Amino acid sequence: MKKCLKALLSGSLPPESLADVCNSYDIIGDIAIIRSTALPRKFGENVAEAIIKTHRNVKTVLAQTSPVDGDFRLRGLAYIAGEKRTKTVHVESGCRFLVDVERCYFSPRLSYERKRIADQVMDDETVVNMFAGIGCFSILIATRLSTGRVYSIDINPTAVQFMRENIRINNVFGKIIPILGDSKDIIQARLCHLADRVLMPLPERALAYLPYAVRALKTSGGWLHYYDFERARSINPVEKVRVKMSEKLESLGVKFAVPFGRVVRSTGPNWCQVVLDICIKP
Repeated sequence: MKKCLKALLSGSLPPESLADVCNSYDIIGDIAIIRSTALPRKFGENVAEAIIKTHRNVKTVLAQTSPVDGDFRLRGLAYIAGEKRTKTVHVESGCRFLVDVERCYFSPRLSYERKRIADQVMDDETVVNMFAGIGCFSILIATRLSTGRVYSIDINPTAVQFMRENIRINNVFGKIIPILGDSKDIIQARLCHLADRVLMPLPERALAYLPYAVRALKTSGGWLHYYDFERARSINPVEKVRVKMSEKLESLGVKFAVPFGRVVRSTGPNWCQVVLDICIKP
C-alpha cells in the first residue's frame, strides 16, 4: 500500500464522495481489495483506476462487501475493474502462495507475524498449526526445518486443496502434513502430546480451543502462539487478552508464562488483533 486512497484520489473525486472512501486496501498477488463504501459505481471505477496506476502489478480490483465470517472465514467480494477473477499467486518471504481470495481466508497484513513465528522455530521441532488456511504459517516454518514436521489443519476443503498445491510449489513436501478437519477432533484422535509448538491464528475461536492446544503439546511443555481480538481503545488490549487467557489456563491447572505479547494489527473500528507467546511448563 504505497499511499492512502484518499491521497491518491484527491482532486479527482468530489469532496463529498471523497469522504466516503475507505483509506486502506489490501494487495494480494496481483489483486487489490478495497472496502465497500457508499460510493456510486462510477467512482468505484475511479478508485480502481487510481490503484492500478499506482501499483503496476495489479490486474484486478475487487470490493469487500461483507466482514470475514463463518467457519471458513470468508468475505463477500464484488468485481470492480480489471481481469474478472479471484485466483492469484502472492509472494512473501521468498515463498509463493496460490490462493482464491473468494474461497479461502488470506491476509497480507499478517506477513510480519508469519515471519516472526517462523524465525522462532528450531530445526527439529514438531509444530501443530490448528487453523492453517492455505498453509502460509506452515510453509514459512517448513522452509526453516531440516528434521522437524508441521501438522497443518484446516476445516475448509478448498483451503486444504490450495495448501497441498502450495506445499508442492514451495518444495516442502514431507515436512508438512496437510489435514482436513476440525482441529479439536484431529488433536484428540491423532496429535495428543506430540508438539513442541502450537499455532492458533484464529482469534474468533482461540479461547474455546485452548484446552486442545495444550493437549497437543508434549508433556515436557512447549510454546503456544495465541491470537485474540480486543477493543483497540482499551487501556491495554494486550493485558486484557492476557488476563482472559490466563483465567482459562488456570482453570485447566496449567503452569505457564507469557514472555511476549503485542498488538498485531487493527481489524476494524475500535478493534485490534493481539498475539501472546505462551510458554507452557511441564
